[in-house]
Amino acid sequence: MFAQNLPTLGDTEREELSPLMERKLGEEIMQSVRTDPDYLDDAPVLEYLNKLGNSLLATRPEARGETLYNFEFFAVRDPVLNAFALPGGFIGMHSGLILAAQTESELASVMGHEIGHVAQRHIARMIGSQRVDALIPLASLILAALAAKSSPDAAMALAAGGQGLAIQRQLNFSRDAEREADRVGFQILRDAGYDTSGMVAFFGRLQASSRNYNDVVPPYLRSHPLTTERIADIQARQQGLRYKQHVDGLDFFLAQARVRVLQDPGTQGLIDTSYLFDAQLKNQKEIDRIVARYGLAFVAYKQHDFAKAGLLLDEAMKQVQQNARYKGIFKETSAFADLSIDIKIASKQPALAVKEAEEAMQLLPLSRGIAQQYAEALLAAKREDDAARFLRDQVQLYRQEPSLYKLLAKAYSAQGKQALEHMSLAEAYALNGALPGALQQLDIARRAPDAQYYDQSVIDAREREWKEKRRQELEDEKKRK
Repeated sequence: MFAQNLPTLGDTEREELSPLMERKLGEEIMQSVRTDPDYLDDAPVLEYLNKLGNSLLATRPEARGETLYNFEFFAVRDPVLNAFALPGGFIGMHSGLILAAQTESELASVMGHEIGHVAQRHIARMIGSQRVDALIPLASLILAALAAKSSPDAAMALAAGGQGLAIQRQLNFSRDAEREADRVGFQILRDAGYDTSGMVAFFGRLQASSRNYNDVVPPYLRSHPLTTERIADIQARQQGLRYKQHVDGLDFFLAQARVRVLQDPGTQGLIDTSYLFDAQLKNQKEIDRIVARYGLAFVAYKQHDFAKAGLLLDEAMKQVQQNARYKGIFKETSAFADLSIDIKIASKQPALAVKEAEEAMQLLPLSRGIAQQYAEALLAAKREDDAARFLRDQVQLYRQEPSLYKLLAKAYSAQGKQALEHMSLAEAYALNGALPGALQQLDIARRAPDAQYYDQSVIDAREREWKEKRRQELEDEKKRK
């Protein structure tokens, strides 16, 4: 079984924080994370991270817990080498960590470690015997960690009131929890076919980088304290294991290229990044040159030089097609198609964008990013009826994606359907946790001249539901004061 031979940290906390409550807390925190400007809402990066994370989980499905958590892996813009696990199966990777990984096995080792934290319910254990009302201060602490890099004062304000027993308990079991997560992660890494030596190599670099952490971050938010004992323990587990080389895929390096561009998308940042890719073009390895051209194409796109972006991307794709080693790569990653479609839309070639998106959906039917781009291309091509029809199907399949509702609202706006436009915007606001804004949109929809009887019924039902939810939120806020 998954947890055999692992230390038991105690389980009395399960009565205080159920798996369902843990998931609910994670979802509430993610509503704030997704609206943070440093959340990397980049479809190819998100799809790569989730593909990698789910490949690890496939070897140990019991890591999803008794409620079968649907894990979500994401990235935030932060140069610090770090990662964090939120309650309920949400795992964040700092952009600095993604870029520092020299191999996919190194990145997978950190993911495996974070999966271990979720699988062993360490956050629930950290809450201890406190009431569930203490969960929101914990959420504030996690958000403070994300905010600290850009606004130390704001971070400290977020953390105010969250010190006390929860923090002390975290410090008390921190070392045991980290060792336990190491052991779970090591098992996952080994069984998924990755090079386990990557765990030692990367954790060693993490240990060295910890000296550069910003002192304004509260000590209890400096996650994953690394010790020589932990690294020695992992090395001991490697003894007797046969060396297993893992060949890194092109999708790993393409994801890194996108993250490198997105980490500093300002004017000077893009110039500096282009210098790095220019230097990489001179490397002997063909994969380095492919990735460099792709990176330069992405930089050019961000600089609004769409003609240059298209030429560079075509060169990179041609180089891939000429190499038998990368046969089938276009079925494995949305990175090429995503950038190509974006370039076509931005350069006012919507018909070509629609055609490419249709072809990409055939190759990558599960890509959420490509599906969204298809809708965007249809709207750019003034095919509002087709876009609305497609998006109505999409929101039925994926009810938790606010971006789909925003696009649907845009399609309805182009069609002149005011009530439906504001009803869709209300759904998007609610999914983002902005209930006051959602209720305001419902009020606008109710007063729209084209609101039908059925629309009014839906509006009334949604209003009752969201008003009750908002009432509960206000009561919880009062309890926490």
